[in-house]
Amino acid sequence: MKPALVIGAGPAGLMAAGELARAGLPVLVAEAKPSVARKFLMAGKSGLNLTKDEPLERLLAAYGDAADWLRPMLAAFDAQAVQDWARDLGQELFTGSTGRVFPTAMKASPLLRAWLAELAGLGVEIRTRWRWTGWQGDAFCFDTPEGAQKIEPLVTVLALGGASWARLGSDGAWAGVLGARGVGLTAFAPANVGVLVDWSAHMAPLAGQPVKGVAWQAGALNSRGEAVISTRGLEGGGIYAVSAAVRQGAPLFVDLLPDLPLEQVTARLARPRGKASLSSHLRKALKLAPESRALLMEFARPLPQAPGALAALIKRLPVQHAGLRPMDEAISTAGGVARAALDDGLMLNALPGTFCAGEMLDWEAPTGGYLLTGCLATGRWAGRAAAAWAQAGVNAPMR
Repeated sequence: MKPALVIGAGPAGLMAAGELARAGLPVLVAEAKPSVARKFLMAGKSGLNLTKDEPLERLLAAYGDAADWLRPMLAAFDAQAVQDWARDLGQELFTGSTGRVFPTAMKASPLLRAWLAELAGLGVEIRTRWRWTGWQGDAFCFDTPEGAQKIEPLVTVLALGGASWARLGSDGAWAGVLGARGVGLTAFAPANVGVLVDWSAHMAPLAGQPVKGVAWQAGALNSRGEAVISTRGLEGGGIYAVSAAVRQGAPLFVDLLPDLPLEQVTARLARPRGKASLSSHLRKALKLAPESRALLMEFARPLPQAPGALAALIKRLPVQHAGLRPMDEAISTAGGVARAALDDGLMLNALPGTFCAGEMLDWEAPTGGYLLTGCLATGRWAGRAAAAWAQAGVNAPMR
């Protein structure tokens, strides 16, 4: 029997492989890198954020314009389902104060080992160092350590990742291959990415320091997350959450005291300061953290002396930057296979029997568990749809 082929052994590909195997199909997973799930493991180094424990409607809101498209997939495999799946693999979980869900072990490796053991038990075969190069007739062609290989599968799921972190396998090289076969694509763009800032010399001592207790705003997006002052700009979840609007040209602002209304900030600044410097006055009257004072000086010097004007800057400080960091430095990417290029089962309209899943699809979401949840949900959906298509023996797109 011809195998079901999965190309890409990240979370979406592994999830699709499991669904195909449970449907009774022989499954071959081809991975270009020497080992599987490299980006998944890297993400887990600082704590594997599996999902965000929140109701479906709130979860869906994080996916922006793609929410309606992804709704059935996320409804079928929501935040609770992700947690149940991980627990079924023997992982103990905990939920943080913000609703983010992590394995108690924090790392990704114990979960991945259990997952791979389950797939092996289902008969899934994984071949690493198999780089897909395109087609020859109906055969998928690969460069492998054993030389060129060809596979003519029963059905295929592509889970090839986006176009960031190329060293971990997501290089976007597949876009040219699919585009040449008439697959509709949206241009890649960086998502969940920091901003470039040409800091003055006085910021150097603050490199690596977090900016806490502030609110970031760009366009319609708002975030209370932290950022980190790096040598080249601002990084971290607070910036990532509004980076999509920055990418679209919206100016970036930061409220350095989001829990104090403008009137209170003005009143505190109007207190007599005596011989104290303005920096000392900001620290004493507003308890403004050193990092926030530094940003204020960096982006607004010379500071206005009038309390009302200074308060207005503190509440809405323009962040002067040189744009987003390069795409390969982004956590994820927008763009990829367009929604219009796929049917409801995530099968390519131009290539019946070939399905897509994960970050190669044109959707984006902030960090905080949403990216991984989306990859797992679309991988599961594509795997199930591919299994149904193969079992039905249909040679036309699903409707």
